Amino acid sequence: MNKPIKRSWAEPYKIKMVELIKMTSHSERKKALKDAGFNTFLLRSEDVYIDLLTDSGTSAMSDRQWAGMMLGDEAYAGSRNFYHLEEVVKDVYGYKYLIPTHQGRGAENILSKILIKKGDIIPGNMYFTTTRLHQELAGGKFEDVIIDEAHDAENEFPFKGNIDLKKLDKLVKKYGAEKIPYVSMATSVNMAGGQPISMANLKELRKYTKKHGIRVIHDMTRVAENAYFIQQREKGYADKSIKEIVTEICSYTDGATMSAKKDALVNIGGFLAVNDWDVFEEARNMVVVYEGLHTYGGLAGRDMEAMAIGIRESVDDDHIKARVGQVIYLGEKMIDYGVPIVKPIGGHGIFVDAKKFLPHIPQESFPAQTLAAEIYLDSGVRTMERGIVSAGRKANGENYCPKLELVRFTIPRRVYTQAHMDVIAESTARVYERREKIKGLKMVYEPKYLRFFQAKFEQLK
Repeated sequence: MNKPIKRSWAEPYKIKMVELIKMTSHSERKKALKDAGFNTFLLRSEDVYIDLLTDSGTSAMSDRQWAGMMLGDEAYAGSRNFYHLEEVVKDVYGYKYLIPTHQGRGAENILSKILIKKGDIIPGNMYFTTTRLHQELAGGKFEDVIIDEAHDAENEFPFKGNIDLKKLDKLVKKYGAEKIPYVSMATSVNMAGGQPISMANLKELRKYTKKHGIRVIHDMTRVAENAYFIQQREKGYADKSIKEIVTEICSYTDGATMSAKKDALVNIGGFLAVNDWDVFEEARNMVVVYEGLHTYGGLAGRDMEAMAIGIRESVDDDHIKARVGQVIYLGEKMIDYGVPIVKPIGGHGIFVDAKKFLPHIPQESFPAQTLAAEIYLDSGVRTMERGIVSAGRKANGENYCPKLELVRFTIPRRVYTQAHMDVIAESTARVYERREKIKGLKMVYEPKYLRFFQAKFEQLK
């Protein structure tokens, strides 16, 4: 009896233009890696074959977005592109007021300055680097209230981005609701491996915070990917569109910071969106100080137009199915090769468990940083560390030592083919075969803030 034919998914687009990429030799990569201090952030992009450093600003824009760029209204004040973007944000996300910024961290900076006072506590479902830093610079302290399953790479709970309401309640009882300006809730939690939060958990969070008069601020940079997992995994959402689910997610929050360089498929841009007039009034005054006039916020009119078009494309069901499908394809190839990764597979990339990959290298010798360097050396594939280096230092100078020590293989949207995914998986498997011979690193230069961007390392002897 013949086996039933399996139907494959395919990208809902065709390629109209290509960009040639440089092929390098092992000796060229060895020199480039040493010059970069074994930090993949410091490699020159021309020395990279397949670039999985980030999905931020690295996506391929559509023909419609490029056409929209030609409609840029570069007026200093009142650009029509701002009003188009404002209309799209209201329609897709549901937020009342919009403040454009040059990218997501611009929105984080403004929000933190407005809402956080010295001594405040900001609970969240796992830290993100820039978010936590802005909260700390404003005088606050981040507290992790994500569920315990999120810190276990092998746990296959489908919504590892969920907030543990018991942990949150403990903080409220300890400090008082007045010391908590907002709950920092991320969809598709990056540092946990792109793990989603469930709609049921969001509803419970909204009920709890309303009772205690606490805001929920949404880090929505990958909200469409989160919506896809709700559609696929959560009861009652299989027949709802991605757009409908995205709108519902946002309805349980009071405002959002957005790096549009991810889901919204643009190379630069972001925004702060809120429902509270008083917060909006203060934010649109502050954006003039840090970014630009409130109707452009550090962006050209053409960038806002591309963003408005990209937001609509991001919630297209066929697009998001193919986007996450490519990530899943790579993840399954990794699993087939025996490579230890975070499970279940997330929405924007594969996160390899460096502790299990290189168990002989202690965390203080930076196993994830080491592994990212080794993968580049093998094939020219650039990934990045998400572990002790990214976690940084506490106020007393001690290293944060997160349970998860990961290497992130972040897939840009609409950029690489399935064949590229095969090359990535095969390279990782080759490194895995010689893992016992790999030695760790020592840090020889450490900047004051966000050290993972610019730190330099040397190989241990």
